[in-house]
Amino acid sequence: MVTARYVHWQDGEMWLGYFEEFPDYLTQGESLAELEENLRDLYRDLTSGEIPGIRRVAELSVG
Repeated sequence: MVTARYVHWQDGEMWLGYFEEFPDYLTQGESLAELEENLRDLYRDLTSGEIPGIRRVAELSVG
């Protein structure tokens, strides 16, 4: 099973969220469950290789 960390919050009636690795790509849902479903779809799109120029966050050991 693949897991991915995400950030989420409620803004009024909507739940918003994005993956830590892909902070430029935000999605939303009317419930936390719908947000998680939309995040799964977004993750498949972002990792499919079909979208060019996706920006990612990474870590680098420098010391």
